[in-house]
Amino acid sequence: MSDDLANFSMLDLFRLEVDNQAGILNQGLLALEQHEPTGQQLEALMRAAHSIKGAARMVDIEAAVKLAHAMEDCFVAAQQGALHLETRQIDILLEGVDSLVAISKGESDQEQLDQLIDQIHNIEHFKHQEGVGPGTDPASDEHCSDTDVVLDALERRHSMTEPDPAAMQVPQPRSEADEETAAKHAVRVSAESLNRLVALSGEVRVESRWLQPFADALQQVKHQQSELISLLDKLNDNLYGTSGDEYSRTLASEIQSKANRCRHLLADRLAELDEYDRRMHGLGNRLHSEVIASRMRPFADVTRGFPRMVRDVARQLGKSVELKIEGLTTQVDRDVLERIEAPLNHLLRNALDHGIETPEQRRQAGKPEQATLRLAAVHSSGMLSIRVEDDGRGVDSDELRGRIVSKGMVNETMAAELSEAELLEFLFLPGFSTRNEVTEISGRGVGLDVVHSTVQQMRGMVRATSEPGQGTVFHLQLPLTLSVLRALLVEIGGEPYAIPLARIDRTLKLDVSQVQSLEGRQYFTLGSQHVGLVFSAQILGYPSHPDPGKYLPVVVLGERLHRSGLVVERFIGERNLVVHPLDPRLGKIQDISAAALLDNGDPCLIVDVDDMLRSIDILAAGGRLDRIHDTVSQPVPEGKRILVVDDSITVREVERNMLAARGYQVDVAVDGMDGWNAVRMDSYDLVISDIDMPRMNGFEFVKLIKQDERLSSTPVMIVSYKDREEDRQRGLEAGADYYLTKGSFHDETLIEAVVDLIGTAGSIPC
Repeated sequence: MSDDLANFSMLDLFRLEVDNQAGILNQGLLALEQHEPTGQQLEALMRAAHSIKGAARMVDIEAAVKLAHAMEDCFVAAQQGALHLETRQIDILLEGVDSLVAISKGESDQEQLDQLIDQIHNIEHFKHQEGVGPGTDPASDEHCSDTDVVLDALERRHSMTEPDPAAMQVPQPRSEADEETAAKHAVRVSAESLNRLVALSGEVRVESRWLQPFADALQQVKHQQSELISLLDKLNDNLYGTSGDEYSRTLASEIQSKANRCRHLLADRLAELDEYDRRMHGLGNRLHSEVIASRMRPFADVTRGFPRMVRDVARQLGKSVELKIEGLTTQVDRDVLERIEAPLNHLLRNALDHGIETPEQRRQAGKPEQATLRLAAVHSSGMLSIRVEDDGRGVDSDELRGRIVSKGMVNETMAAELSEAELLEFLFLPGFSTRNEVTEISGRGVGLDVVHSTVQQMRGMVRATSEPGQGTVFHLQLPLTLSVLRALLVEIGGEPYAIPLARIDRTLKLDVSQVQSLEGRQYFTLGSQHVGLVFSAQILGYPSHPDPGKYLPVVVLGERLHRSGLVVERFIGERNLVVHPLDPRLGKIQDISAAALLDNGDPCLIVDVDDMLRSIDILAAGGRLDRIHDTVSQPVPEGKRILVVDDSITVREVERNMLAARGYQVDVAVDGMDGWNAVRMDSYDLVISDIDMPRMNGFEFVKLIKQDERLSSTPVMIVSYKDREEDRQRGLEAGADYYLTKGSFHDETLIEAVVDLIGTAGSIPC
């Protein structure tokens, strides 16, 4: 047993044992429901229940002993052919597994436990009552006695009456040599320790390359030494060809001899240094690879609960579904596994609730009554590729278009022109759902935006494809590890910056003649889409950017519905970078997510693509983007400037239009964090903010403004649906200068409040 396990209490070990064996029980019971049981399957189930019983006896948890013993009784009876487990009985046994887990966590109810144990003792009678299986007789006392005899024999065979600690981890007895070998091959290490090892191994890689510049310098010395020896050779030849004295010729010969010895010595040492450099570089790379590999876990670790969840939800919905999981041994970083469990759970539930039809509907459509839900994970092009695929009804394009139009996201003309891929992108927008009612099965009113946002936070992407009547596929592309980033290095403001490859749509050298202008915004055409251009130096706050010349190095960021062309100074190349989180005391740095060290030891900042796209939107909305070949500065728009911060596009546009109609210059932000970046980046006469927003709510946003020395005098108005007095009071305590409810949009209350705070716009358009 490792030192980490030695620090665990007996109850902690019991919980670990129950968790491990519960996975075996769940998997085995679900397999029994799909296929005819084999002796090996029933043996594994019996052993799992037997191990829990022995562990429970050690920690003196009698309820777990009784429940596990009752379940073991059933599995032994099934082994003896006296019991054939059907769906209703498997329901009860699965409930028993859940109860064992609850007992291990101290969350059980004794009365319910007694009822469950009684049901399991009489499980054959339950089968008879349910009418499952023809010609089955209820369990008799005689049968129970036979089962008890078998159990007693098993007790003696496994010697589990007084179990030892090793038996808690492995149900079969093992020799001391086996235990010692297992201890050497398994050890518990904290996530924090692994993170430190990754960081240190990355530094070792960098340090191992520092010998190379030194070796290069010595090569230059060697070259100069060769030139010096060549001159000495000429001098020596000249002395021997003239009437020089004997002393001069002897001295020249000795100098030449020593110079040659120095040359050979330097050459030998350089060869050794080169060899040492290669060994150190290889060792650093191997160390880093091994540390990264130690963080890897099989994809199976995240899927253990999915078969049970799919079974239970499908039964609740009256559907017949088979879950097929592929790629269980695919290796994935433990941090990635932890973060993708919730999105995958959501996608599976979404498929069960929205995509898969009832058996009757499938029969009418000419499909098998049992649907197939497939979850597959593979390594592809250095990324983790996960597919969630169902053979259900698919997405109705016409219905989706109607939903988009009814929500006011686009007009009917634009909706009719949207491609299939563009339509499906709307599924990932915040608050978007194809259902009118909120259910507990899939979205619970949240929508697929939670999947999209989680995947983006991991520097990945998610796509959906669908074929009506045939099914839907959700495709996730994620990094294999969050510790190492594959990135494109670019130069901005004379400094290297890293942009995650997963967030880059494409790179290109754009001919300046292809740049066009529309409504004050410069763009170029990529396929059939106009992609706006923006200088990276302006986004990151550099004072100027060089003359672009004939060709522009452009990095296209974003997705099909939201892309921007980022003009950089030059492409440096692709790199694998070890990610170093920034010191939390720095807070959120605008447009930057983390840092890394390059091979030469220079620091490099990693771009936060989502944050940068929001910064581009803010500049574009205010008409403040720099233009290529601008020689005359653009006039500053007249009118006082207002920033509107709201996560609802409808509310943002209503407020923007109302204020713009009165002559105010209006910028928008999509949430509190976006608004905080905007106010730090520019100057505003007034900020109008909602309360309930992702990433940073309105109260937090207002507090940050009022606590900032430069921004504290900026008036802030809160506009919210919340009209309770406690909400109003909380907003004013946060520092808001005005609190207004959104119900006031139908009259002049908003405009009057703005005029009260900052006066009229200064110039009102005709």
